[in-house]
Amino acid sequence: MNKIIISVVGCLILFFGLSVTADSNTGKGTNMTQQYTQVKASHILVATEDEANKILKDVRDGKISFEEAAKKFSKCPSGAEGGDLGYFGRGMMVKEFEDAAFATATGKISAPVKTQFGWHLIKVVDKK
Repeated sequence: MNKIIISVVGCLILFFGLSVTADSNTGKGTNMTQQYTQVKASHILVATEDEANKILKDVRDGKISFEEAAKKFSKCPSGAEGGDLGYFGRGMMVKEFEDAAFATATGKISAPVKTQFGWHLIKVVDKK
């Protein structure tokens, strides 16, 4: 747990606000209205959108796993742990990161997300 906290603080993505959005996992009826209060995610932080897009393509094409890409390319200390941020709830991440994490379906990777720290790819592992 301390490694995760240190990684997140070291990366400086802890900040403000986490809104809760509808479930985008299934795209079906009542699940679309279910509210989540926590997301478990991993991320990769890079300097440019081009870097993020190249990594995303390589991961989607199966050339490298998300976790290996985080270890190899992420500028965040969490990269050493495959980008694992653990669970986080409201009030813990910058708004752009928060919005993308809660909007991304479980098991999916977000499009590149721009924050004041750089460009993130966010892999949502679980929601509760």
